[in-house]
Amino acid sequence: MPSNIPAEPGESGGVRSVQRAFDILSLLTEDRRTLTIREVVDETGLAKTTALRLLQTLEHMGLLWATPKGYAAGPALWRWAHLARSAWELPPETVQLMRELGARHRETVNLYVLRDVHRICIAQQESPQPLRHVVRVGDELPLWAGASSKVLLRDAPERLLLRVARASPHGAAHVDTLRDWIGEAARDGFAVSHGEREPGLSAVAVPVTGGSGATVAALTLSGPTVRFAEDRVGQFAADLREAAKRMSERGFDHPLT
Repeated sequence: MPSNIPAEPGESGGVRSVQRAFDILSLLTEDRRTLTIREVVDETGLAKTTALRLLQTLEHMGLLWATPKGYAAGPALWRWAHLARSAWELPPETVQLMRELGARHRETVNLYVLRDVHRICIAQQESPQPLRHVVRVGDELPLWAGASSKVLLRDAPERLLLRVARASPHGAAHVDTLRDWIGEAARDGFAVSHGEREPGLSAVAVPVTGGSGATVAALTLSGPTVRFAEDRVGQFAADLREAAKRMSERGFDHPLT
């Protein structure tokens, strides 16, 4: 699938090259540990000569490693991974609160933060049940739907809401729905979603606030809609609010605060 991220007006060739290099790196996943030149060309839309030049540059920097099966993640990424893990590692008290929530309710617990038109998962405690909702730490999810989005967008400026709406399948008119959702979440102190982004998936989210009172993260319980009846949603919301309050009181900390 060709890359669909256009260069911004006035963007230099150097910036485009950096973006293309990261587009290549992002093709590596747990299920695909190596990349062939053909895969890079087919999925980025780059010319073969450009793809090969970028692959060689990434290999020279240690970000990729050439193997008989293709290009794999390089050893230089270990340093970045270590730095990221250190920077985003949550306090033990926060991790313990998430574990306790997961143990009580047997649903997946996630912590999301806002970045541009996405929400990023920075921590997760998986549900022990066979049928469960799981994302990977570091995954970026859209902001146009979902309980966490309604909480994270509470203090968002109008221009961000418009960008989120335009990025949604519903188009710019979706901004009115976003405003309604955000207002409802602010009034109730929590947000709920049922099948808004994925059919059969539900979630309940509450805000985690920083020292200024602004929302800095969303604490969420999610799972199959069949287990999120109205009475359970109320229980989830009450317990989430108590946990988020304790996180906020101890001083929630992450690199974006």
